Amino acid sequence: MNLTLLRAPAAPLIRVGHRGARGHAPENTLASFNLAVEMGVQAVETDVHLSKDGEVVLIHDHTVDRTTDGYGFVKDMTLAELKKLDAGSWYDPRFAGERILALAELLIWAKDRVGVAIEIKNGPIYYPGIAEKTIRLLRAHDMLAQAILISFDHFVLREAKMIEPQVATGILYAGRLIDPVAAAQAAGADSLNPAWVFITPDLVQSAHAAGLAVSPWCPNDLPTLRTLDAMGVDSIGTDYPDLFEQI
Repeated sequence: MNLTLLRAPAAPLIRVGHRGARGHAPENTLASFNLAVEMGVQAVETDVHLSKDGEVVLIHDHTVDRTTDGYGFVKDMTLAELKKLDAGSWYDPRFAGERILALAELLIWAKDRVGVAIEIKNGPIYYPGIAEKTIRLLRAHDMLAQAILISFDHFVLREAKMIEPQVATGILYAGRLIDPVAAAQAAGADSLNPAWVFITPDLVQSAHAAGLAVSPWCPNDLPTLRTLDAMGVDSIGTDYPDLFEQI
């Protein structure tokens, strides 16, 4: 299967589970990703950092404090050390034993099942080589056509395109850009991925005219999902993928 960025006219919205089904399970865990698939998503979104030993791992924050029973920076722990942490109990005791995943594990799980949107975390802590390592994994698991790389660091997206022109990329942003289309084009990106509050009909129209997909994050209520769908965005990432059935 390939990850579709632009939905066809009159086609249904492309459904993305933000960190899996974060509103119902501990984010970026296998339990969360499995639940998102059960809820009917076509893709799951996740976040990647580099461990002390250079492994690409799934976690949102630069530290493990919020989403595990551990303490400290991801960059200061090896994959083996990260694997010892409980990534589920903080959310609910019934998720005890969920572990931090390596990106390779997610790609094996996702192959021919669901698309993957991979947010590269590269700042304020920077990870030299993270784009190359991520692309190497996508190639090794034959997942280039099933994934998109997204980031607030537009330089790392441009780097990714230079390494692998076939990989899809999308610029994340959480403020008003003077010219979002130009920003995407400068990064060589394929998609605009703004916070949902910055979506307007004019933005969707201008992006589509330039051949760019529009994929906002992270509305978590039904009225907003319906409004964005009516504006013609291509996909939406939400913490509550079960809401898609009610659009």
